[in-house]
Amino acid sequence: MNQVRAAVAVLAAGQAITVGDLTVASVETGEDPGGDLLISGERAAALGLGQRREAADPQQPVLVLRSDWLDSAAVRRLVDPSLDFSRGPLGPLALGSVSDGSSAAAALTLARLASLLPALWLAPAGSSVLRIGTEEARAASHRRHVTLAARARLPIDGVDVETQIAVFRSAEDGSEHAAIIVGAPSGTPPLVRLHSECLTGDVFGSLKCDCGPQLKAALRLIANGGGGVLLYLRDEGRGIGLSNKIRAYQLQDRGLDTVEANRRLGFPDDVRDYALAAAMLRTFGIDRVRLLTNNPAKLAGLQQAGIAVVERVAHHMPANPHNADYLDTKRRKSGHLD
Repeated sequence: MNQVRAAVAVLAAGQAITVGDLTVASVETGEDPGGDLLISGERAAALGLGQRREAADPQQPVLVLRSDWLDSAAVRRLVDPSLDFSRGPLGPLALGSVSDGSSAAAALTLARLASLLPALWLAPAGSSVLRIGTEEARAASHRRHVTLAARARLPIDGVDVETQIAVFRSAEDGSEHAAIIVGAPSGTPPLVRLHSECLTGDVFGSLKCDCGPQLKAALRLIANGGGGVLLYLRDEGRGIGLSNKIRAYQLQDRGLDTVEANRRLGFPDDVRDYALAAAMLRTFGIDRVRLLTNNPAKLAGLQQAGIAVVERVAHHMPANPHNADYLDTKRRKSGHLD
């Protein structure tokens, strides 16, 4: 099994792994080994620790030293954002310097890939069941290499031209991603949509976002525009995973917007990377596209990965009473375009 896939599975199962020189276990799934606590800089900022020198950079991991009051139950209350609005004041938290910041960041990357909260126990080296190099772990966050695993015809309701599905596998972490080839794109730059997986919107018809309508409309627009490709990327919740996305929904029920909820969970606003999308497009011989998007990060991400975006095609869906604030937040805080 690929080392990243194995490390993610071990963390999710509650066992300890060694990343570089650090041995860690998930606070969410593992037993307390009695060591200090590693959290993301974003989570430290959400806890109000950003004024401390050791937590001044929200992009860097933060080490929380254990104290008498910080037992297992207190740690779990500390890292669970759903309790932020109901618990009393925190006791004094002692912070330390992370001895190996690169390994700590890589370990938190693996926790995210496992859809776990960004909180890890520091564990004894002897408790580790798997070792992974720092660079290998961090590379999984910037997946660049894919193999075409399977391809077949796939008739799609509402799309009047021939469609196919191609499934790609990431070499870095083994994740599977799909491409829908709509029609027969000619030699001109095809219309391309990068669509991040959204179980709640795409499958269950959630009204909290516009993902489901965007997906269906994109397939029709690509078909009517002479053909192209829709990439269906396994980046649930802007890359934080399904369980953490639902945690974000819980925080939104308390009044936070999508950006605030991600940060309180301990994640950046958006952790998606589009190098894998670029690799998928190059497999089809596509290096110039017309991109169907309102998201400037997708434009920049594809271009940084070597795909020329010759035109941006706007992709707006009507708001409803449940997602109007969500769409407004995307414009105001994430810079989504008109």
